Amino acid sequence: SITKERTEIILQGTSSLDPKDPTAVWEEFEFKCKPGDLRRRPCLISPYHYRLDWLMWFAAFQTYEQNEWIIHLAGKLLAQEEETLSLLATNPFAGRDPP
Repeated sequence: SITKERTEIILQGTSSLDPKDPTAVWEEFEFKCKPGDLRRRPCLISPYHYRLDWLMWFAAFQTYEQNEWIIHLAGKLLAQEEETLSLLATNPFAGRDPP
């Protein structure tokens, strides 16, 4: 069965030197088919799924301790690893210093 509500994991980064600063601007890493920007047309690639987007959906049902790969994913995004960034729709830090 499918749930009536969908919990989402959102990965964000900031260029602020103090991430706890209330004026820090947080920018979202957009995935190719994972729900995100409400103005973006929904992705339709049936019967297949982008694997990372699919894994993110199921990881939202558990804790990060049960999905340690999310920690590694965040580290690769912080390091601006090109192979990892190629799995995403957008990199808000393209051409800038990493978050």
